[in-house]
Amino acid sequence: MLYGLENGVIKDQIELILDYPANLVNALQNDHIDIGLIPVAALLGLGNYQIVSDYCIGTEGEVASVCVFSEVPMEQIDTVILDYQSRTSVLLCKLLFEQHWKKQVRFIEAKDESFIENIKGNVAGLVIGDRALKSRSKFEYIYDLGLGWKEMTGLPFVFAVWVSIKQLDDLFLKSFNLGNKEGLAHLNEVASQAYFSEYDVAYYFRHNISYILSNEHKKAMDLFLNKALP
Repeated sequence: MLYGLENGVIKDQIELILDYPANLVNALQNDHIDIGLIPVAALLGLGNYQIVSDYCIGTEGEVASVCVFSEVPMEQIDTVILDYQSRTSVLLCKLLFEQHWKKQVRFIEAKDESFIENIKGNVAGLVIGDRALKSRSKFEYIYDLGLGWKEMTGLPFVFAVWVSIKQLDDLFLKSFNLGNKEGLAHLNEVASQAYFSEYDVAYYFRHNISYILSNEHKKAMDLFLNKALP
């Protein structure tokens, strides 16, 4: 997506800002940005929002980078430390424990990255992003949240979507959508330039992540919001 925004038809029409998801939500609410790639869990707090692109960050099943890691099998887990970086993943994790794995555990919110050191014995941990990919070789038991959602619902999962809370020009939105499309057209090129020793990045881009906001993705997003949020 970055490739398309930085090199595609939209590049001269935008100022691209890179920031953490929570900061992007605040920037959108405070009218500092017009469009943001917003975590799904933040949508209900935005009021009158609109999804402005046919593209998203999602998964069709195994996502690899959002997992519960443990030294023991699910039935022996009694505590789960929750990664502090993603509200959407935390809500999905709690939902899966309650409705899919049907396991009662104690949840603890992590404060910093050192929480991974405390994943031992009956204490598991939800880890996301690069740290999750690095953790895959360190723990015997891995419970993938994208795969868990797929098993429970039969649907893909959506982690983030392009959102605006103001009315934007239709021609601009068309160009923005084309920018996303152009980026994905260079997926193989981007993947070939990426290197991550702990995981095959090309496989991750092509197979673990899905980018098209299909009707099935929209259905899944609505279901998640209805299940996980009050």
